[in-house]
Amino acid sequence: MTSPPWKENEQTVRTVVARTRRTAADSFEERSTDVVCTVEYYARCWSMGVSRLDVFYRRLLLTKLFIGGWGKPEDLKRIFEFRKIIGDREKCKYLVPEDYPVYINKTEEHADCQIHDGFFISPLEHLVPGILPPEAVKARFQFIVPKRWKKNRPVCIHLAGTGDHFFWRRRTLMARPMIKEAGMASLLLENPYYILLFSLTDLLHGYRKPKDQLRSSLKNVSDLFVMGGALILESTVLLRWLEREGYWPLGMTGISMGGYMASLAVTNWPKPIPLIPCLSWSTASSVFTTGVLSKAVNWTELEKQYAINSVYEEEIMKLLGYCGADSFKMGPELVRNADSLEHLLCLSGDDRESMGPKGGEAEAGDGVHQFLSAVNGRGTSLDTLLRRPQTNNTMDSAKCCRPSLHRESISFMKGVMDECTHMANFSVPVDTSLIIVVQAKEDAYIPRTGVLSLQEIWPGCEVRYLNGGHISAYLFKQNIFRQAIYDGFNRFCLKYPNLH
Repeated sequence: MTSPPWKENEQTVRTVVARTRRTAADSFEERSTDVVCTVEYYARCWSMGVSRLDVFYRRLLLTKLFIGGWGKPEDLKRIFEFRKIIGDREKCKYLVPEDYPVYINKTEEHADCQIHDGFFISPLEHLVPGILPPEAVKARFQFIVPKRWKKNRPVCIHLAGTGDHFFWRRRTLMARPMIKEAGMASLLLENPYYILLFSLTDLLHGYRKPKDQLRSSLKNVSDLFVMGGALILESTVLLRWLEREGYWPLGMTGISMGGYMASLAVTNWPKPIPLIPCLSWSTASSVFTTGVLSKAVNWTELEKQYAINSVYEEEIMKLLGYCGADSFKMGPELVRNADSLEHLLCLSGDDRESMGPKGGEAEAGDGVHQFLSAVNGRGTSLDTLLRRPQTNNTMDSAKCCRPSLHRESISFMKGVMDECTHMANFSVPVDTSLIIVVQAKEDAYIPRTGVLSLQEIWPGCEVRYLNGGHISAYLFKQNIFRQAIYDGFNRFCLKYPNLH
């Protein structure tokens, strides 16, 4: 019997993984091209279990997340206090003035559109001074406007997903096709902590990434919360500016982390608005504790800081307000069948050793939700699964070697993530019938097991499921994302024809 394509090519994939490790010193652009080509090929080959693709793609990337740890305790305290304000739409109605200044500093003419570059100062700098790194204070965007409108003057704001630096990816895959297909303008906002421009001149003056951050790998856990707070306020600035300029209807979208950030922004908007979050869900806690990205997290540093500094357990933990039905679910299902992914990847002993915490690679996660819930493994205990070799240093060995430290650190991660990212901790959007969620059935990056669904949090929203996983959907399903945007805008126009 002939072996299926994915089985025949498994050795080739492992060869590509090894080659990528050896070329870790190559340029980011060259490595990215190699990764994309490999993904495109195997996405077509693997007719079964596309989540394999998510796992292998994560293995090809070499960076670690949160290498600096949790962030300063005082910053976390300020963020949690501000979350209580920004999570309540009524409390933050007047945080951003109606006439908040926005500037256009460059315009390019193209055959089918005009591309405007603009900027403004992030409101977060005024409301929580010093919480943003200096490089991220100036928010920058690109506004792509059709030369001929088909109907009305619709604008969709696109927020960036993880690693989506600059504007070219969103502009090429989403904005330009949307002009041709629907005559719809797009506004692309650059994330805090991300690179804006790559030319030598603009790198010196035009980026939002701290100098000590490696590409899109956030240095501290707290950086993710700062990014979310900034994007909520910056989206409000842009929506109000677009209203002043006479554009209508307005909506928001994003893919992966961009979809999640767009969801947060819409919870703060006081009017009905189309929202199309793609490949995102209800909380970021599962992403970093059970998804494939959980193995990219620098748990060694997080555990050490949690053990040494009692402020996290004694003070920060008491500030965590979210206590929903899915909060702190850290039972055996979190780590059950962790070995099944190693079996899936056919990893040898050497492969496993190279993926350990001593290597620089962000290894494949043990939390792909379908395997956690469906595959019977060997019942590896949490302590056994997460145990790290301890190094000899000056810290208190009793604190850092306690058997429960790993479980406590993951539980703390889930707690702080739920506090600042769980949709149930924010206001429900004004009209949930205008929300169309697009999800991948076998998404290994965004686990849906063990967390509240968006339908439970936002009754009336629509969820559309795609076959396959996160990476294949991102690469090959952009047309489905765009169609969901058109459907959301059409639904809004039928329901609110005079709301402008």
